[in-house]
Amino acid sequence: MIKDDELLIATIEDKIFHSQNQNIVTHTGFLDGRQCALVLQNFKGTKFVLWGGFEDAQRRVMVILPDYYDAINEDNDPLALIRVTAPKAAKPLDHRDYLGSILGLQITRDVIGDIIVSQHGADIIVLKSIADFLLLNYTQVGNTNVTCELKPISEIDTGIETIKEKSDTVASLRLDNVLASIYNFSRTKSQGAIKSGLVYLNNVQCIKPDATVSEGDKIVLRGRGKAVLKEVGGTTKKGRLYIKIDQYV
Repeated sequence: MIKDDELLIATIEDKIFHSQNQNIVTHTGFLDGRQCALVLQNFKGTKFVLWGGFEDAQRRVMVILPDYYDAINEDNDPLALIRVTAPKAAKPLDHRDYLGSILGLQITRDVIGDIIVSQHGADIIVLKSIADFLLLNYTQVGNTNVTCELKPISEIDTGIETIKEKSDTVASLRLDNVLASIYNFSRTKSQGAIKSGLVYLNNVQCIKPDATVSEGDKIVLRGRGKAVLKEVGGTTKKGRLYIKIDQYV
C-alpha cells in the first residue's frame, strides 16, 4: 500500500510539473476515496479539482488547472457519460455485472468512474479517452445485449428521487452513531460498514467510526444513497443530542 501511495504521489508530481511547464490542464485516472484523501493531504498548494462527474461521485479524477482556469468547463473536462440501455435483460443487472463486463474488454479500472445502475440500464462515467472505444465495443453485459450512447454529463441520472426528513437522538455526533440513526443499523453494523470502506463523509472515504459529523455534512453509504445532517439541536434529559437528517431515497 505504501509503495502504491508513493507511486501515485510521484505520478501526480509529474503531471503537476507538466501542467505548469506547458500551461495546460492535466489529470489523473480515477481515484478511490482513500486516494482522494491522500491527494488532499499532500497537494494543498496546488490548483486542482477532484471531479467525478456529479456532486456525490465516489470515484474522482484529480484535474490540475493552470492559473488561467478557475474551474472545469466543457472544453477541459476529461470525463464523459456513457448511457447503457439493457432492454431485454433476463435478470436484473447490478454494478458488478457492468463493471465486470467492461474490465473484460481489457480496460483498466482507473479509466472507469461511478456506475449508477437503473431499472433500464446504467449511467457510467468514464475518461473521454476511452469513450469512443466503449461506444463501439461495449455491446454485452453477461448474456444481455446492450446499447450505448454518449450523453452530456449534466444529464446523468443519479437515482436520487426524493428527500425523506428524519428526526432522532444520538449519543454523540460520532460517524457510527449518525450512520446507525440514518439507516436504523445497530452500532456494530454501522462500525463494520465504516471500517470496510463503504462510507464517505463529504465525498471522502472515512474508515474511522469515531470521526465527528457536523451540521451540513454529507454521508454516503455505498449502495444505499446519501444523507445530510441537516440540523443539530439541544439535548435530552439523558444527554442525547437531537438531530434532523435529510435522507435521499
